[in-house]
Amino acid sequence: MKMSYNSEKKPETVLPTAASRLGTEPVGKLMLQFSIPAITGMLVNALYIVVDRIFVGRGVGEIALGGLSLVMPLMTLTMAFGMLFGIGAAYMISMRLGQQRKNDAENALNHGFLLLVISGVILTVVEFAFFNPIFSMLGAQEGSLSLDYAKRYYRITLAGELFFIVGFGLSHCARAQGFPIISMIGNVIGAVINTILDPIFIFYLKLNVEGAALATIISQFLAVVWMIYFSRSNKAVIRLKLSSFKLSLNIIKSITLFGSSPSLLQFAIVFVQLLANYSMGWYGISALAVENGGDIAQSGMNIVGTISMLILMPVFGINQGVQPLLGFNYGAKQFKRVKNAFMLAIFAATGICISGFIVVQTIPDLIVMQFDPNCSREFLLWTPWALRIVLIFLPLNGFQIVATNMFVVTGRPKTSILLGLTRQVIALIPCMIIFGKLWGLNGVIAAFPAADCIAFVLTSFMIYFELKKMSAMREE
Repeated sequence: MKMSYNSEKKPETVLPTAASRLGTEPVGKLMLQFSIPAITGMLVNALYIVVDRIFVGRGVGEIALGGLSLVMPLMTLTMAFGMLFGIGAAYMISMRLGQQRKNDAENALNHGFLLLVISGVILTVVEFAFFNPIFSMLGAQEGSLSLDYAKRYYRITLAGELFFIVGFGLSHCARAQGFPIISMIGNVIGAVINTILDPIFIFYLKLNVEGAALATIISQFLAVVWMIYFSRSNKAVIRLKLSSFKLSLNIIKSITLFGSSPSLLQFAIVFVQLLANYSMGWYGISALAVENGGDIAQSGMNIVGTISMLILMPVFGINQGVQPLLGFNYGAKQFKRVKNAFMLAIFAATGICISGFIVVQTIPDLIVMQFDPNCSREFLLWTPWALRIVLIFLPLNGFQIVATNMFVVTGRPKTSILLGLTRQVIALIPCMIIFGKLWGLNGVIAAFPAADCIAFVLTSFMIYFELKKMSAMREE
């Protein structure tokens, strides 16, 4: 392994067509080519999570959904590390390719892969070593029936945590090279296998929540095998070749910086989910007036979060699809193309959010019934109402997500972090605490739309000046 602390190299003269077309082909055409596979992959991924929850709800019961809600902070923590090194490496790859520096892009891929593996191994070992203490902090109230389901489910899925982190990260790196279809296929492989195995393990083999966990890790393993196969193949613009790896602290620093915005947002979501777990357990008993009200409230929030994710996953797909286009052209100083791609992404993301808003506000009861037709009366009364309130400002979310990503592309990751954290920490957590003390469970639910509104106003203000600055750079 060679040591090198200087990643600056002269630009290579020619790039493969898959990457170079990002700076030449029409922006609208590229948006469709990159975003549709990304949207499809993210949507399929979201659908299989929804189907997984439906199988658990129908095959095990509504309280088991509360168990899955309890482990969400741990699963989000895993995704945060995948984003830190996967998205960070992807940003660096797309920008280096835009600057005609193929060797540096390849070295960024190698660094990203190793960082993903190392973080995955460390995270798995730590969580296995402190399994019970960690679960004591997830927000379950004393006597919670959901806690047992949570432990049984996560003890198995933890064994496949490394598969998820590496597969997730390499998927972003493939898209950054100009191969969105490859990333989509990886997502589809995991989704299809999980959807096939879930009913077999849960209904036929009677494996309960353990069956859902087994289906998850098997599907994640097959997905990461596909991504590694592509990354090592001659079809890739840059190949995963650890034999040519040159360790660079500068590259590690750059990857971490580029991935810091989306990953810190995920870390913030961990705290929000923990606070939500505690709030549901604490206020649920009195608000729903039943002994297991905390478990019911947690199960309901699991459904609310699942539906929210299903709607927003295509928006994240647009964000991922436009990222190589924005990064390449910003690196190549083609600012008009950057602005056009950004506006198209905003328009598409907002359209998706408005469509989801209409569905949620129209048929929330029907949506909830899909997860457990035999659910309790308290569950069916509370969950649709919570779904409507939490997503009442959903049409604003598309703009906020895409605009936040824009600041990473323009070299202002700290601003991106601030805007991302506004909704998840700066606004949401105080609102949850204050509103919860004032109005109990209803107040905790009302905190979500309040944070959406605050984040939208701040993001609109910041992006106005960023686009004005880019226009000035374009004129120069």
